[in-house]
Amino acid sequence: MIRRIKIKELILKSLLYVMISLPVLPQKAAADNQGAAEVFLKSKIEAVLAVLQQKELEQQAKTKIVVELIEPMFDFPIMARLTLKKYWAGLDQEQKERFIELFKISLKDFYAETLNLYTDEKIVYKASIQGRRKSKILIPTELISKGERISMDYKLYHSKNNWKIYDVEIKGTSIIRTYQSQFYHDMRSGTIDDLLQKLEKQRANSLINQ
Repeated sequence: MIRRIKIKELILKSLLYVMISLPVLPQKAAADNQGAAEVFLKSKIEAVLAVLQQKELEQQAKTKIVVELIEPMFDFPIMARLTLKKYWAGLDQEQKERFIELFKISLKDFYAETLNLYTDEKIVYKASIQGRRKSKILIPTELISKGERISMDYKLYHSKNNWKIYDVEIKGTSIIRTYQSQFYHDMRSGTIDDLLQKLEKQRANSLINQ
């Protein structure tokens, strides 16, 4: 139980740092697409940090503003599809739309919990890595927390209009694969409708506890 709590706290903190600590890439080494990613991410990072540092704002107000700021940075439809992967083709359009919306809500609620864990941890930035496709970039970093160095790799791709985060690996464990493992377990023991009902129940419980 203690290990599960520590793992959850690690994931929660890491999700927070996805949004507030992505690096500014070195200008001399940045390709055109990396430079564009830098501009996009830097503007979002500064906006999020500005909110988190406002001591006069209550936590609930900070959460609302920050979630609104970070929402455009995620590609929720792609992330949702990747978490179901082999089961995705078997869903009808209505089920796909419901799942995307519920996954989006689940991830946003999960992220909102991280704001209470924000402290002064430090980030060490490493050189970004160009993907096989120029539209994809991997940004490796290390989170230094209480003497422990935690590796985090951020995966971004260029959509039609801007850069988007589609996955994060924490100590080699992908957020997408973590959700995928959970959802695969549910699908093996039930149906997509069972999974949708479970996610809707979790959302209802979350609203009650707010």
